[in-house]
Amino acid sequence: MNRTPSRQTLPRAQILAERAFSTLERFLHIEAVSGIVLLLAATVALIWANSAAAGSYHALWHAPLTIGLGGHVVSQSLHFWINDALMAVFFLVVGMEIRREIHEGALANFKLAALPLAAALGGVALPALIYAALNSTPVQLRGWAVPTATDIAFAVGVLALLGRSIPGNLRVLLLALAIIDDIVAVLIIAAFYSGGLDFSGLWVAGLGVLMVLGLQQIGVGSAWAYVLPGAVLWLGLLKTGVHPTLAGVVLGLMTPVLPGRARERALDTATRVVQDLNGRTDLTPHALAGPLKELRQAQREVLAPVTRVQMALHPWVAYGVMPLFALANAGVSIDGVDLGADGAQAVTAGVLLALVLGKPLGVVLASWLAVRLGWCRLPEGVSWSGVWLVGLLAGIGFTMSIFIATLAFDNANLLNAAKLGVLLASLVAAVLGLAWGAVLAWRGRRHRALA
Repeated sequence: MNRTPSRQTLPRAQILAERAFSTLERFLHIEAVSGIVLLLAATVALIWANSAAAGSYHALWHAPLTIGLGGHVVSQSLHFWINDALMAVFFLVVGMEIRREIHEGALANFKLAALPLAAALGGVALPALIYAALNSTPVQLRGWAVPTATDIAFAVGVLALLGRSIPGNLRVLLLALAIIDDIVAVLIIAAFYSGGLDFSGLWVAGLGVLMVLGLQQIGVGSAWAYVLPGAVLWLGLLKTGVHPTLAGVVLGLMTPVLPGRARERALDTATRVVQDLNGRTDLTPHALAGPLKELRQAQREVLAPVTRVQMALHPWVAYGVMPLFALANAGVSIDGVDLGADGAQAVTAGVLLALVLGKPLGVVLASWLAVRLGWCRLPEGVSWSGVWLVGLLAGIGFTMSIFIATLAFDNANLLNAAKLGVLLASLVAAVLGLAWGAVLAWRGRRHRALA
């Protein structure tokens, strides 16, 4: 009779490898780490773009990448494939996060959503007004939405660096605010930064949506089956003139929040199959193929698709898509920014002041007004000092702000000026947030010591 070897009989190298991979997996799911990786990518881009090898930096992202099948060929720059195609995966995760929060999280009802909703809207409106006040020409005004977004990875990462002394409800508030910020940013991109609409593309996009609904209706649970409908939807939106990354948001919002329908619960199936396997004497591959297939399907369906796919994509987005986006877009050549031309100085100052000053003021004032009017109250353990911390961290606008800047400005000098403003503002907001958070942590420890 074959006996399964115990853990003690495994080779030491295998045990050490298992521990290493387990530690690495936990490490990759720490949000502070993904924020650090994003920061490193941006730093590399800045150094590269301002070094003697700056020419190779720009040449790399403008290098053509051709994808085709037969006579159908699409040739675009590497920068296009990152910003318009790969970022659709980032927006897919955003869409699924929004869908999950609406179903059972911080956006599940008005009572829960009122405070972060008010804070987010205040954090969008005031920065936009500050930017508009400093930029009067139509070309400059196209960047009004650049300072309205919050970078979830950076903001939550900085908050995580402050440790457990920060109340958990404060993290939930920041997450909910950032998610609502993303919703507003998506709506802004769709409404203001999409080209003239070619309605013939809607037929293609509609076909992609129908393909997704059809697969869901017949109970297809494999995420890979939805890659082709997602590509059709992406092509349709690209042809329509709406920014194609919004295909990710659409797919994310369509992802089911409940496990797929089945004749029995996934856990019951798994239990039945395991019991069946334990009682079998025929362990040949042919005999095991059917039960193991059933077990894999049950394992897949234990979690709702919106949770399962988001968990699977998180490491790829956090450590692949977002750092690659930062590497391709954060390379602002300091010598290449002429702040004296095209109103670039006003653009940089507008973005900087809007994020560093407008974000916290907008978040706090709108939150105070919502509480004052009786629409909501501060969560347990969250003080107004904590709301100020959320406002400061909301000024970290990195990924989404740079993305909107690339849509807002055709003028290379203004685009670089806007990116420079985002990078400076994100750095200042992160430092101010860490400093204020350290003060709050010290106060909390002092209060506990005196209690």
